[in-house]
Parts: sequence; C-alpha cells; structure tokens
Amino acid sequence: MDKVIFLGTAGGRASTFRLVRRSGGFLLSLSSKWIHVDPGPGAFVYLHQMDFDPRNLDLIVLSHIHLDHSADVNSLIESATDGGKRHHVALFAPRSAFEGEDKVILPYLRRRLAYEAFFEEGIILEYMSIKVKAVMRHRHHNTETYALLFNGKLLYVTCALFEDRMLEVYPKHVKVMIINTTLYDKKAHIEHLSVEDAVKLIKEVKPQKAIITHFGYDFLKSHKPEEVAKHITSLTGIETLAAYDGMEVYF
Repeated sequence: MDKVIFLGTAGGRASTFRLVRRSGGFLLSLSSKWIHVDPGPGAFVYLHQMDFDPRNLDLIVLSHIHLDHSADVNSLIESATDGGKRHHVALFAPRSAFEGEDKVILPYLRRRLAYEAFFEEGIILEYMSIKVKAVMRHRHHNTETYALLFNGKLLYVTCALFEDRMLEVYPKHVKVMIINTTLYDKKAHIEHLSVEDAVKLIKEVKPQKAIITHFGYDFLKSHKPEEVAKHITSLTGIETLAAYDGMEVYF
C-alpha cells in the first residue's frame, strides 16, 4: 500500500519562518520507492527525527523554487547520495531550479544525481517505477510552478492563484488530492489558494480522499484546520483531512 507522510504543514513566509508549524514538504512511498516532495526548511532534520535515512530516497521533486518548498533540497541531495558515494537519486523540478539567477540547486551537487529532468506542462517524467506528470503550470507570483500527478494516483495541487482552467485540466477521481490551502479567505494580490478554492476543486475532481495542508499564518491564528476539513467534507461529500506535522495517510 502507498502512503504519504507530512513532514511539515506550514505554508507561506510568516507561518514557515516563525515556525508556527514545521515545514519540510512530504514523503511519498509509491510503488516501493521513496519520493521527497518540496523539501522546505528543516526537511533534513525532520527525516532523521522520524528515523528515516535519506539514503533511502529515490527521487526528489520540487514544484517550484520558493524557500518554503526548496530550502533543504541541497542537503537532501548530499545526504541521499552519501556525499556522492551513491549514485541512485533523481531530481525533477522546474528548469528555473537548475538554471538562471534564481536557481536553487548548487551546480556541483547536480553531478551527484543519477538523473535530472525539467517539468513542462503536460509532460510526464519517469524514473524507476515513478511517473510524475506536470498537469498544469500555475500562476504563482511569477514563479514557474506546477501541479503534479504521481503515478496517476495522487494529485498535488501546489501553491497557485485559482483559475477556472484547473477544473478542466486536473484529472478526475484520483485516489488522493493534496491541496496547498494557505488562505482561509481570498486576499487580493496574494496568489495562494483559499478554502473556497479548495471546495471548488474537490467538487470537480471528486478524489477518493482530499487533504488540505500548507496553512498560512492567519489561517492557523484564526481557525482550526481539522474543523475546516470537516466543513469541507460536509460541503463536498468527499472525505477531507487537515494535515498535521507527522501525519501518515495510506492509500
């Protein structure tokens, strides 16, 4: 059985860097392979705290380059490859993570990787038994950002401004849909998803299970995510969970 483990559930600058909750993205155990998605600040430490050896990682994935999604990516490459002694780890990310003035991957560490590939909308990247499709390029503060589909089972809706096109492009009836729900209410000029947006997406995609995560500071200050998840369940008829730091979900 596959599973997802949430190393951290903070989203946005204030929630992440005030350490209201942990960051660090999430681990996927998929087709007997281990994938670390969006290793934000603390990911390396949190893996060791849960007694997970980074050398067991097969693939690292970045949805985009913002620090709350990528801060520990270099530490993970170095630890997963045992300082270059092991040559088995791949990295999938937007081209902007590898190239240009805002690149986040240290050039010398790219030589540690067994394989690297760039996301483009509609393209499926493959490594071992893992397939990752860049379903849609999101609007997110002028940063190259993608919604990702893992092995046709898990849809990761990373940070974005809501667009009606999502309702058309996202695959339907996936097993799990993870939505970065940083805002409770929409805020002008902030290109993050809100609870209202999550409800629209869940109603249209109709996953077997939905999980909201990546909560912003104002969301956590004023609302209880688990109560919000219950409310979303009542509105959509789809079981919706609120992720918490360390939560494991099997699917």
